[in-house]
Amino acid sequence: MSTLIHYRGGAVFTADTRPWAESIVVEDGRIAFVGDTVTADALPVDEVVELHGAVVLPGIVDAHTHLVSLGESLTQVDLHDAADVTEIQSRLLEAAADQPGADRLIGRSWLFSALGGRPPHRDLIDAVVSDRPVYLHANDVHSAWLNSAALAELGIDDDTPDPLGGRIERDAAGAATGWLLENAALGLMLDRLEGLVSDGERERALRAAFDTYREAGVTAAVEMALREADLRALTAALADGDGTLPIRVAAHWVVNRTGTTEGDLAGVARAIELAGEHPGPWLRITGIKLFVDGVIDSCTAAMRAPFADGSQPEALWDLPSLAAVVTAADAAGLQVAMHAIGDAASALALDALDAAVTANGPRADRRHRIEHLETVDAATPARLARLGVVASVQPVHSDPAIQENWRAMLGDARVERAYPWGELADAGATLALGTDAPTAPYGPLPNLYIAATRRSATDRDLPPNLPGNAMAIADAVRRATRDAAYASRWEGELGVLRQGAAADFIVIDADPFRDGAEVLLDATVRLTVLGGEVVYSAEGVAV
Repeated sequence: MSTLIHYRGGAVFTADTRPWAESIVVEDGRIAFVGDTVTADALPVDEVVELHGAVVLPGIVDAHTHLVSLGESLTQVDLHDAADVTEIQSRLLEAAADQPGADRLIGRSWLFSALGGRPPHRDLIDAVVSDRPVYLHANDVHSAWLNSAALAELGIDDDTPDPLGGRIERDAAGAATGWLLENAALGLMLDRLEGLVSDGERERALRAAFDTYREAGVTAAVEMALREADLRALTAALADGDGTLPIRVAAHWVVNRTGTTEGDLAGVARAIELAGEHPGPWLRITGIKLFVDGVIDSCTAAMRAPFADGSQPEALWDLPSLAAVVTAADAAGLQVAMHAIGDAASALALDALDAAVTANGPRADRRHRIEHLETVDAATPARLARLGVVASVQPVHSDPAIQENWRAMLGDARVERAYPWGELADAGATLALGTDAPTAPYGPLPNLYIAATRRSATDRDLPPNLPGNAMAIADAVRRATRDAAYASRWEGELGVLRQGAAADFIVIDADPFRDGAEVLLDATVRLTVLGGEVVYSAEGVAV
């Protein structure tokens, strides 16, 4: 027998065509009514939850994240706010003392600016921890800093060749320095580490990520680089939940360039196979993920003009290879998501999508995506809109507190068009917001604050980062809910509070619409409702 629950008398932002309501009535995991309290009071409800005017939002959809990595990051050595090498070394020493029996130490989120202009080098870690492997993921995760023991554990020596699309940094004498870039970190290192981490450890990390997200108000997430080991963790979680997960997940299967058309297309074939095996509703393999370039902080992004140091690396794919993979995925109905940070990379990604449209013919709703778009050329916004490509962006990456090295690497007028969300929106593109956790903090409320202000969530004294590209708070919320759902073909089901949609919503203890986005920095989630069930409630806090 159905139970009707009336969430009564709130300030309900629906993210729909009628943006505001007062009450929500839930039945069998779905919204039976959303509207005014007087009408809801007349319904034969079984239970009433008084909201006392609290703000209600649709459940947040993190449009770009890495679930197992997020869970793992929660127990890693946090180096994000380490000011210099001395502080990094101090934290490693402390972690080594706290974990005497650990086989290896893993740290995360160090910033290039903390190195004072020096490149990462194994000697700096060896000086404090040399008895076991140490792996330090950069804040952008596109490079890693290792000590000598970690290089040995991976089997990397001075003669190890660079992998396709990656680089093992070497000194003038040809010795490996311990700095791995792009596919040397994202491919070679991860591939070898995968065998050193048990499935049980990954499953525990995934559970931690789910718990963390539900407490933060995230009810759905897009896993944006699914690998075999991550898939095993997700399928184990599905089995534990009798076919459900703690949050809803859509995933993009990562396809790395192999150097042969046959090898590249094998990745697409695997994604097609998995999409058939996992059509949802709780786990859906929706497409593929391609890394078209690297990042600006380590000068591996593909740019139309050189970096300040004179370097100008090529994209990780050439157009024929990229177009072949994109065309095959498009023909199979998969969504294609392409990491493209540099202006040359996003143009190349759009060239590949144009090729797919030419080869496969018109189709009403392809729903492809480009991830990040930190710099674009003048033509990209209009091309993006014309092709119906979603601009998947991460406000936390634009936080002024982490921009010093980013700006220095460009070193010219390009910094004045950084993170050009306004240009993309004005051209008619759909923007979806995510965090790219753990490359950045996972919290959706600070993410919304940065989107609406272009200010730092960690240092409020810093000036905003090109505030002309800030969003209205209502637009930011829509892009983190309705449009993030649209980006993964969840539209109408998630991200909006309307009759018939899934009853996924959150109650927060602040009102950014009335009091400004600043209140989001100290706001907390009081209640998370997923499929009509309360999955998180702040202990001791009344709704």
